[in-house]
Amino acid sequence: MPFTPDSQLDLLFSAELIPVEVTKQLPSELHMRPLASTDYHRGHLAVLSVLTVVTDPGEEAWRAQFEALRSAPCTYYPIVIIDKPSDRIVAVGTVFVERKFLRGLGCVGHIEDIAVDKSQQGKKLGLRVIQALTAISENSGCYKTILNCSDSNIPFYEKCGFQKKENEMAKYAPTERAQTPRL
Repeated sequence: MPFTPDSQLDLLFSAELIPVEVTKQLPSELHMRPLASTDYHRGHLAVLSVLTVVTDPGEEAWRAQFEALRSAPCTYYPIVIIDKPSDRIVAVGTVFVERKFLRGLGCVGHIEDIAVDKSQQGKKLGLRVIQALTAISENSGCYKTILNCSDSNIPFYEKCGFQKKENEMAKYAPTERAQTPRL
């Protein structure tokens, strides 16, 4: 499949928000851009599966989720790295902006779902995704950017400029209620 340029895609947000300083550090056969409405067919879920079990909801439900993200402008910023020769996704990540009542009605960027295809790991793609998402967060006016990670990933995120701070807590819904509603 030939590479599809941004101008031919329905992107979730403007590609201009991704810093050129980050994209120019990618090898020439890779391209970073916002998530597109057709990325279901470029392996978006397959790349996410390196993180956890990913159930394929089908293209219609995936597209509905894409539109749900779009319905909250200036909030969700999922990005992908595309392998140009195959037009397939090889890395993903998202930052979402939480608006607060504290810190002068400040905002916090939350980085989520950083994943790199196993065949592309060790090429600094995760670092480039983190750099782009952090810049989007900061350029959106966030006073801090945070993320959760396993202990084994702490050294990677420290190399990205993050520091260990506080603790994470989680309470999962009972499994019989944990299904995500279909949109």
